Parts: sequence; C-alpha cells; structure tokens
Amino acid sequence: MSDDDEAKQVRSIFISDLHLGTRGAQADLVLEFLRAYDAPQIYLVGDIIDGWRLKSGWYFPQAHNDVIQKLLRKVRKGSKLIYVTGNHDDFLRDFAGLQFGGITLVDEIIHETADGKRLLVIHGDLFDLVVRNAKWLALMGDWAYTVALACNTVVNKVRRRLHLPHWSLSAWAKLKVKNAVNYIGEFETCLAAEARRHHADGVICGHIHHAAHREIEGLTYINTGDWVESCTAFVEHHDGRFEMIRWPQYRLKGEAPVPVVVKVRPEPAAALVEAA
Repeated sequence: MSDDDEAKQVRSIFISDLHLGTRGAQADLVLEFLRAYDAPQIYLVGDIIDGWRLKSGWYFPQAHNDVIQKLLRKVRKGSKLIYVTGNHDDFLRDFAGLQFGGITLVDEIIHETADGKRLLVIHGDLFDLVVRNAKWLALMGDWAYTVALACNTVVNKVRRRLHLPHWSLSAWAKLKVKNAVNYIGEFETCLAAEARRHHADGVICGHIHHAAHREIEGLTYINTGDWVESCTAFVEHHDGRFEMIRWPQYRLKGEAPVPVVVKVRPEPAAALVEAA
C-alpha cells in the first residue's frame, strides 16, 4: 500500500513558497505533509523552485528532488496539479497557459469551492512594489533573509540541546518591526481589492511568508504561508471549509511525525519541462 492510499483525503490542497533549491527549504517536512494529505486538485501557489538562488549556485539535494517526484507521482495517480508562478520561479512565466499531462502552468486562476465560492489564486508578488519596481532591492532583501535563516539554524541547534521548540528569528522580526506589520496589512488589502476586481469572493496567495485566514471588507483572504519558516498549508474539505495545517518544525527525539492542525476562523524544474 502506498503513502497516497493511507493519506487523508481532502478536496484541495494549497501550498506555496517551498523555495526548493535553497538551504533554508524544509524539504523533509514538505514530503511528510504530501505523504499525509492527498487531493484530486493540488495548487502550488508560487515560489516552489527558487530560480533566484539557483542562478547564483546550484543546490538541489535529493530531498528537494524527492518533493518534485512525489508531486509528479500524485499527478500520475490522477491528481490535477495547478502550478501558479511566483517571483522566485518567474522563469516559468514564459510557459504560463501550457498544460501537459495533469499539470497546468498559470499566473493566476479562479478556484471554485465545494460550496460555490470563487477564489482568485495568485502568488501575490505583483502587488509587492519592491519586487515590481526595484528588483535589485528585492535581491538584497533576499540575501538578508538568507542570512537570517542561517542565524536561525545556529539558534535552533542550541534550542534543540535545551529541548526547546523551533523558533524563527525572521518571523519574529517581521512581526516586531512596525514597517513590516504595515506592509503585511497593505499587501492583504491590495490582494483583497484584486479579488474584487475579478468579481471573486476572495483570494488565496503566498509570497510574504505570513499564513493567515481572515475576512477583509467582506472578502475571504487566505495566505498559505511558507515552508522555510512556518511550514503551513491550507486544505479545502469536501464541504468547502478551509483549514490551515501547521506542520511541526521540531519534534523531540522519539516523537511520531503527527501533523498539528490549527483550526481557523470565518524532480526540479528540468523534470517538469521534461515531463512536458
């Protein structure tokens, strides 16, 4: 019996910002999640493969390739895979609109929920003024973010020895810095406005590595988070209800890899091209 046969069945899976190809990617945890959950439609909401980082130096260990192979295996078993492009995998935007096998490449798409709602699925980088108008500054920010993740690694090695849970320096800093908090709020408002422009009932996005599920001016706003800091994804159940899954980033020795479910309120790129 395969992992998919034992996985929990949901209607849809939404996951983003895996950043495969970087040393900060939590590929092993992504693989655990994909083994535990299965759905007939899986949305990859951008920044799955980090082309920015791969340009400066190739890093794609077996664990990262295993994630790609697991996704392709789900496609072979009948799941429909919708790959929404992001800024870190913008090299795929030239192929937006293409379909091969059960894989569809898009820049944005409307998802219809089980209870009849229309949700715009988009990565969200096009509403980030830094990414749009000053890519050099975005690249500098990406470098600083990588440094913060390296600091996380050192800090958490110490925390593990003290039997303390995983803690993210970069996530803590974003919530403490006033400008970052304001940026997140403006980003959410802009995405909600874009959903309204599409006559949709809400939006599902990623990009800012800040998982959320809230109502903004009568529209549903869902951010899937990331798999570098928070390790979060959203699933849609068969009744149209959405739930955020926060996979454990740290487990004490001997603990079983059981997912933590947080209830919410109202093969690399070359393998994908080769598959085409």
